[in-house]
Amino acid sequence: MTITTAKPAFAVGTALLAALLILLLGNRIKPNLREGITLLASVVMAGTVFSMAPGVAEGNVYVSKLWTVVDGIELSFRTDAAGMVFACIASCLWILTSVYSIGYMRGHHEKNQTGYFAAFAACLASAVGIAFAANLITFFIFYEMLTLATYPLVAHYRDDKAKASGRKYLAYTLVSGQLFFAGIVWVYARYGTLDFAAGGFIPAGSVSPGLMCVMFFMMILGGAVKAGVMPLHGWLPSAMVAPTPVSALLHAVAVVKAGAFCVLRVVLYVFGPESAEWCGGAEILSWFALATILLSSLVAMRQDNLKARLAFSTIGQLSYIVLGISLLSSYSITGAVFHISAHAFLKITLFMAAGAIFVNTGLSKISEMGGLYKRMPVTAVCFAAASLGIAGLPLMAGFVSKFNILEGALIVGKPFAMVVLIAAALLALAYLMPVVRVFFGRTSAGRTWAEHSVVSRQNTGQPSGQQSAGRHDTDMADDVKNMGADTEIAAAQHGDHAVDVRAVAAMVVPLTITVIIGIILGFSPDAGANLYSMAQMAAEAVTGEGGVYLAG
Repeated sequence: MTITTAKPAFAVGTALLAALLILLLGNRIKPNLREGITLLASVVMAGTVFSMAPGVAEGNVYVSKLWTVVDGIELSFRTDAAGMVFACIASCLWILTSVYSIGYMRGHHEKNQTGYFAAFAACLASAVGIAFAANLITFFIFYEMLTLATYPLVAHYRDDKAKASGRKYLAYTLVSGQLFFAGIVWVYARYGTLDFAAGGFIPAGSVSPGLMCVMFFMMILGGAVKAGVMPLHGWLPSAMVAPTPVSALLHAVAVVKAGAFCVLRVVLYVFGPESAEWCGGAEILSWFALATILLSSLVAMRQDNLKARLAFSTIGQLSYIVLGISLLSSYSITGAVFHISAHAFLKITLFMAAGAIFVNTGLSKISEMGGLYKRMPVTAVCFAAASLGIAGLPLMAGFVSKFNILEGALIVGKPFAMVVLIAAALLALAYLMPVVRVFFGRTSAGRTWAEHSVVSRQNTGQPSGQQSAGRHDTDMADDVKNMGADTEIAAAQHGDHAVDVRAVAAMVVPLTITVIIGIILGFSPDAGANLYSMAQMAAEAVTGEGGVYLAG
């Protein structure tokens, strides 16, 4: 049943209003009011989105029509199962990342916090707008809005390195975005519609296979860049100069997920399985995804910086979604859609843990984190659990999604893909478990992190307190004072600044919640907003109930 309602537009508008309000108040706004607006908006958005989830799970469609752009093209929103999964994840994690951001920004005494929270709200508005977009033009508007809203976050520190990373991000995303737009114009000129349709609206054989393949990849590039598919991934590791909450946003909530979702919409709702297979685009895309999964895992193993290792992990994990879509199987598509949620909760836990470690200890290199468990037991345990989930351990959310993709590869008769997926799971253990082992052990030099800090200070002749707020996560490796506490919910000394109990708690509590959700979704995939059921609905809408698309 189709229900005309303002709810989808209201969800998007809530975040946009929060961004505008924070910007208008500017530096005059008090921190408590600014953060209160952020938290209120995030709760209202999540409540609005989740209020529609049961109806979508029952097969209802919620529609908001705003205005007509030109004849036959409307700016409008429409909820379906695939979009609802993405919107639920984005809106839910906005609440948790907002709480985490408050702790991080205050604990690290960051500058430009007003602009940060405004841009963050704009990013979430864009993400939910992408999820609910009813057609390509609405999708493109919010897709580019996401690019522009993310730039000030990537360039947050406003020094040469941050600005260079921001420019690189814009270069990748805006160029690919223009190709995406050119493809949209081409599609509209040729087929006279831009409305998403389950199974696609471009018939196979309507143009030559070569020409359709060119059209296919013009549009796919827009998503492949943001999803970090190799060799289009260069912007993503560079963006790690941003504050850790931004990294969490990039990798788990908005940007890379929007890229993967773009691939999903183009392949399954524009071209459809038949045309995607007929022109050879899906086959080519699957090979790029497989290569990315393997190569990114190998590169991740070589990274000593924790955020850099997690960045390359994200590149590989997002290609699981791309692979699941390109296999064109009901099972693999189910796995791909569910992996949007599984990866989101597990990866954001890892990035939140990295940020908590950095704020509490000043450390960013894995090799310097030996014995961290004694200092930050909750964070270390959560990181270990999320790592196992990312690798696909049974009874974790990552296992559910990856098993479905693996089953899809088996059904369509691609044994090589199965081998790569199994190898990738082992590689994930190979680059994440050494981190866990360091946390629960000692450094290679036989010293705990605290001892390592003391020796480093003695070797450099620098007193404790050289660290200043506002420097890069990737550049900062200052000493910390050994407080002798058994828990991270304690004050830690950073130069002249103290990280108070509330700031640390604001970081530890969200990462604990996210990993618990990742475990719950592994035990019961239908928990919460029936995410797994909606993933199945999304797959069956384009392939047929319980079926698989096979050419011929």
